[in-house]
Amino acid sequence: MTDPTTPTPTNATVPGDDVVQHGELVGRVPHDAALVADDAAGEPTETVSEPAKVMRIGSMVKQLLEEVRVAPLDEASRERLAEIYERSIVELSEALSPDLQDELRNLALPFKDGEVPSDAELRIAKAQLVGWLEGLFHGIQATLFAQQLAARQQLEQMRQLPPGATPGGPAPAERPGTYL
Repeated sequence: MTDPTTPTPTNATVPGDDVVQHGELVGRVPHDAALVADDAAGEPTETVSEPAKVMRIGSMVKQLLEEVRVAPLDEASRERLAEIYERSIVELSEALSPDLQDELRNLALPFKDGEVPSDAELRIAKAQLVGWLEGLFHGIQATLFAQQLAARQQLEQMRQLPPGATPGGPAPAERPGTYL
């Protein structure tokens, strides 16, 4: 049986939570971390170390996608957008765990060297990045919701215990009395 305080994919930790491994406190989740879950080997995965940075870049990319849709672009502006896109990928990668970095790198393929991407190529690349970021945000929200639900259930269970009882301990009638 796993320790309920050890993060698992269904029991992720959030900023400020204690990190417990093998029943021993080993640290605290940084306040700027958005999501931490352990894989089968106990290694942290799917970590967003700088959620505010990811949100800012995501908002910028989404706004750029809107601009690309409504405005015709000349060669210089397409080249500039390609540079911004590639820089956004680098900046996002710095705020992600290695497994999310790999996923992003596999999905966000670079443009052809020496060629300016077309309007359509830019729109597709930006839309793909925005879609991936929205999926990341939804995953974070779902994990936080699941954790809040689990915490709420745990609180309800604790409220149902008789006074002085401990979770998993003997019932008050089974405990020895107080001796002087």
